[in-house]
Amino acid sequence: MTLYSEIPAILAVAPNGARKMPADYPNLPITPAELAREARDCLAAGASVIHLHVRDDAGGHSLDTGRYREAIAEIRAAVGDDLLIQVTSEAVGIYDAAAQMAMVRDLVPEAVSLAIREVAPEGCDEKEFAAFCAFMREAGIRPQFILYAPEDITRYADLVGRGVIPGTGLPLLYVLGRYTVGQKSSPMDLLDFLATPVVRNQPALVSNWMMCAFGQFENACAMAAIALGGHARIGFENNTQLIDGTSAPGNAALIDQAKKGVLMLGRKVANAELARKLLSPDW
Repeated sequence: MTLYSEIPAILAVAPNGARKMPADYPNLPITPAELAREARDCLAAGASVIHLHVRDDAGGHSLDTGRYREAIAEIRAAVGDDLLIQVTSEAVGIYDAAAQMAMVRDLVPEAVSLAIREVAPEGCDEKEFAAFCAFMREAGIRPQFILYAPEDITRYADLVGRGVIPGTGLPLLYVLGRYTVGQKSSPMDLLDFLATPVVRNQPALVSNWMMCAFGQFENACAMAAIALGGHARIGFENNTQLIDGTSAPGNAALIDQAKKGVLMLGRKVANAELARKLLSPDW
C-alpha cells in the first residue's frame, strides 16, 4: 500500500444525509438557505467539498433535480466555487438504479457519489451501466464510488477489469461500520478495506480514497484515514457528536476538529481547486 501523506487532505462535509430529521437534531440544515449557511461556515472551518442531500416537502429523501438545482444555486451564491459540490444518488430504499442514473443525466452535477451495490449490483444491465459511465466521462462528471463492505471492492475491480467502468483508477469512499451492531464505527474497520487483495495488489484501481464513519468515533476514524494517506467525509449525516461526547453546534465544529487533527498529523488541508483535481477520475 502506497501512502501519499504529502498530498493535502480533503475534508468533505456531509451536513444532513437522508434520514435525520430537524425534530431530533435542531441544528440539522435542510432548506437551501440553511445548506448555504452551513456550506459557508464549513468552508471557513476547512472543508473543500460538500456532499449534498436534498429533501422533499415532508423532509424525506429526494433525488429531485429541481430541488438539487435550487440548493446548488444557494450554495454557489454563498461560497462561489470555493467548495466542490458533490450530490448523492443514494437509493434509501426509494430509488432504483435507473432512477439514480436518470437523475445524474438530467442534473449533470460536477460530482456525484454512487454506491456500487446500488447502481451496478450483480445481475444488473451492465451495458446500460457502461453507457452511463461513458456519459459521465463525456460530461466531465466526477464520480466517487461508494463501497459499503470489502466485497464491494471485488465487484468494483471486476467492473473496471472488464471495461464496464472505463479507465484504470477512480476515487472511492469506504464506509466504515455500515453493517456493525448499532452502526458504530471503529478505526479498525478501515483495515478491512485496506487489507483486501485488490487494494494491496492493484493500487492503480484507486486514484484516491476517502472514508466516512458512524457515531462518536467518526473523528478517530478520520484521523486513521488521514494518517494513512486517505481523505475524510465528516458531518451530521453520520455523526453529531464532538470528540468529548457533547453535541456539535453545527457541522463546522466537526470540520474544525478534524482540520486540527490533519495539521497535527503533518498534512495540509486541500482547497476546492485541489479537491477537484484529486477527485477527477483517471478515465
